[in-house]
Amino acid sequence: MLNEIRRANSDTRVQYVLMVIFGGLCIFAAFAPPSVFAYELKITTVGTLFGFTAGIWVSHLVQVLRRAIAANNAANQLQSE
Repeated sequence: MLNEIRRANSDTRVQYVLMVIFGGLCIFAAFAPPSVFAYELKITTVGTLFGFTAGIWVSHLVQVLRRAIAANNAANQLQSE
């Protein structure tokens, strides 16, 4: 799996790193003891960090889908010529 990440382009690697960072912070905030965060602040923090993580993940999926469509269109264009 590490070889696949190393072969990925820089945009993908940055997205993976951001997903791991925000996901880790989200888990940390979710399991933090009540003395660290007030309940309302904890809910807001976890929701915001989860939103960032999910947004980056959806952005990554859209980027991969666009690349696949472009590669498919290029292959079809080469076959038609």
